[in-house]
Amino acid sequence: MAKKAASKSQADEIYSWAWFGIAAYAIGTIIFTAYDIRLAAIKEYGPVIHEFDPYFNFRATEYLFDHGAKKFFQWFDTMVWYPLGRPVGTTIFPGMQFTAVYIKRYLLQSWSLNDICCYMPAWFGAIASVFTGMLAYECALPENSSSNILQWLIDLVKGKRTELKGVKRPMALGYMSPAVECGVFALGMMAIVPAHLMRSVGGGYDNESIAVSAMVITFYCWVRSLRNEQSAWWGALSALAYFYMVAAWGGYIFVVNMVGVHAAGLVAAGRFSNKVYTSYSLFYFIGTALAIQVPVVGWAPLKSLEQLGPCAVFLAYQLLKVCDVIKGKKKMSRTGLLLLRIQVFAAAAALGAVLIMALAPKGYFGPLSSRVRGLFVKHTKTGNPLVDSVAEHQPASSRAYFQYLHHVCSLAPIGFMMVFANLSDASSFLLVWGAAAYFFSHKMVRLILLTAPIASVLGGIAAGRVFAWCIRQFWDTQEKKPSTADSNKTNDGNIGSKRGKNKKGKKTTSTNASSDDFSSLKASWDSAVNSSEGVIVKRSLAAMIVLMGYILAINFASYCWKLSGDLSNPTIIVKARLRDGRIIKVDDYRDAYTWLKDNTPEDSRIMAWWDYGYQITAIANRTTLADGNTWNHEHIALLGKALTTSEEEGYEIARHMADYVLVWGGGGGDDLAKSPHLARIANSVYRNHCPAGDPTCRAFGFVDREGSPSPMMERSLLYRLHGNKVKPDVEADPKKWVEVYRSKYGRVRIYKILGVSQESKEWVASNRKCDTEGSWFCPGTYPPGLQHVLSGKKDFAQLEDFNRGDADEEYQKQYFEALNDPAKAARDARMRERQEITDKKKSGGGKGAKERADELYNKWQDTEDTTLMWNLIASNKVNELEQWLKEEPAIAFMRSKDGRGPMWWAFEQRNEPITKLLMKAGVPHTDRDSKGLTPADLLEGKQNK
Repeated sequence: MAKKAASKSQADEIYSWAWFGIAAYAIGTIIFTAYDIRLAAIKEYGPVIHEFDPYFNFRATEYLFDHGAKKFFQWFDTMVWYPLGRPVGTTIFPGMQFTAVYIKRYLLQSWSLNDICCYMPAWFGAIASVFTGMLAYECALPENSSSNILQWLIDLVKGKRTELKGVKRPMALGYMSPAVECGVFALGMMAIVPAHLMRSVGGGYDNESIAVSAMVITFYCWVRSLRNEQSAWWGALSALAYFYMVAAWGGYIFVVNMVGVHAAGLVAAGRFSNKVYTSYSLFYFIGTALAIQVPVVGWAPLKSLEQLGPCAVFLAYQLLKVCDVIKGKKKMSRTGLLLLRIQVFAAAAALGAVLIMALAPKGYFGPLSSRVRGLFVKHTKTGNPLVDSVAEHQPASSRAYFQYLHHVCSLAPIGFMMVFANLSDASSFLLVWGAAAYFFSHKMVRLILLTAPIASVLGGIAAGRVFAWCIRQFWDTQEKKPSTADSNKTNDGNIGSKRGKNKKGKKTTSTNASSDDFSSLKASWDSAVNSSEGVIVKRSLAAMIVLMGYILAINFASYCWKLSGDLSNPTIIVKARLRDGRIIKVDDYRDAYTWLKDNTPEDSRIMAWWDYGYQITAIANRTTLADGNTWNHEHIALLGKALTTSEEEGYEIARHMADYVLVWGGGGGDDLAKSPHLARIANSVYRNHCPAGDPTCRAFGFVDREGSPSPMMERSLLYRLHGNKVKPDVEADPKKWVEVYRSKYGRVRIYKILGVSQESKEWVASNRKCDTEGSWFCPGTYPPGLQHVLSGKKDFAQLEDFNRGDADEEYQKQYFEALNDPAKAARDARMRERQEITDKKKSGGGKGAKERADELYNKWQDTEDTTLMWNLIASNKVNELEQWLKEEPAIAFMRSKDGRGPMWWAFEQRNEPITKLLMKAGVPHTDRDSKGLTPADLLEGKQNK
């Protein structure tokens, strides 16, 4: 027997080392894959910076490398946000820039800064994948997966902590199974999951590309600090990783709140201990002390409502620790400790209330930002049209989850449930992170990025545990035989009858009988599953699971590699297909920026929508009016007003601020498609920009599916420049604008402004006002030539800012009413504009009602009026239609392009009240449309014949 046991021990050791070698090889292969899959764009386009924000990041990196840290933090950039400028060094999260410069100076000196910036997302994508695997490994260790939610509830009721020891299955070098398998699978998922790829591809030099790595490292160190009493010092390492996260991305608020919520949750679950206290105190104290050193953050961790929660948890931890110390000295009971805590916290709450009442009136506390508030309200309903205009703020759909997580979104819920059955202080963090990540990503689609690591960890735990079980069915070669004695033992240790007697000679209760029955049933089950037949069944099931898992893994990998190509395409270079089927690369945007750099004076100012400011400044090296920072709502509104107001007024604004106007054309997401948002943003500051009572500016936009513009849009400067000599009957005033550049494929058009006010240009250059003499902070001011426009503005009050004074309640009320019923808002806007046109015709002695009716009846065309009429009838808006007919009776005789009119639509909808209304107005019902059908034919269902 001894030889047999020794032989099995040697076999297990060989298997262990072999399995460890396979796992090590898999880890190396996955890390290389994580790097390689992110290089698709670089392989095809070369080291090219993508998107908009990355160009600003690269420009800031160049400045830091050339001028050093001191000048970087004192950098006031006069080439952006003209004429105001921007203090870049104090309004940027500089972690990524410092990382790139460090790599350039100390690690890869022979590389160009551009190449380092292009490759960094791929490097950090691999790093994030590694730490995701380590996090899954940590949470699957026996000491971090030995309890369960039921045991926690029992402990909470009893007021004690039951420390359980999980089943240890050692591998080589002290590693554990199934923790290793969980870590490998989590690493594999994070390496290629599209939710992470979309922000970490080569060339995507954006904050999120390194921030995800910082976030995962922070969470790993936090979880690691909760393993045991000796590991609490890892809380300090978690603080350092958190500091890097703060320096890298504004999403650090999510990180500190996740740790804070988990720390609070451990207290609520009765898990407060010296280990938890030390870990969180180190994390928060060191992390916050370092965070406030970042200029863009400052004292926000101690003032902003978004970050005061973790601060409250930290203070509560100190109070709890004081109570525990007092309890130890006085040897208090559980009830006494509870009363002590109530007294201490009541006193602290009273003191806190006094401090809040003293500080709040002074504006000490900062409000929730509109973006954070947008996570708790429906998309497009934050009250801020600038925030609502961003497409990435829309809620995520189930399709989006499958698109970016694929099979991982099916495995993650299984892993989530497994954590409940394998619980500890450390692994419980996954429950908090998983719930929060799903909630926030569901509210805002761009935050699906936050689900990538947690979904990979949970999916890795699910796949790893199942896979480890499957492998063990072949690893454990000996048949297990249950002990007969054990199966027949009763609770008092006797063998035999199930109804024995206890020590006092009394018969056992029915509960003991039930327990014996359960033990017997369990013994029978163990005997069956460990028999030779049971082993065959388990191995067959294991083989089937492994085969299915392999097929799903191949499918997942294939999907991710295919999608990586789409996610890697830079927006600045676009692929397109010609009519002959050839695929071309449209490089219009870079060509246009290069043209500006080579063909315009160095002091030229370029007017363009804020999306493109970063690219224009970085590539063309020209002054822009706004960029993606969006820090100044009123300035963006002025830019929006200039582009969406009439050509005449837009010119008067532009000539005082710019030398050239750059317009994106070519369909899709071009300037005209975005223009309704521009008008809405402008109206939030310039309330007379859109018609009265139309805060969402529904009067500006397209009136049908063919892209016909509303009158307000048709008059706008942007529409005139966008369609200049391209659309029929559209031409910009040649006395005001000269088209000096049109890109090869028409995606970009640049106009030179004629009659630029040199007086305003010189005035701005000579009137920068520094905060103190000799200071670097010297913002500019608007020239006097714009005062007639600026006098009509109203500074935008953020809905969530309780320090704003004037609440602007009437505007917000109208804004939300229009958002809640956009169709009605659009109809009302059209009606108001129609009424204005009618009033002008009446005052100008226009055509008579009969002449107007005849003209409409014989002129078949699709217009905004036909669209409005169809919508009124389809929506059964009888009162609104009746009011319209009273104001303009001839409108009842309109005909659309297919020859149909209101009567046809009323019959088609079987709408009797509107049919009677039209008949009363004298509209015939016997005429025929272009297909020869009368309104009655539509009633009989002949419209498709």
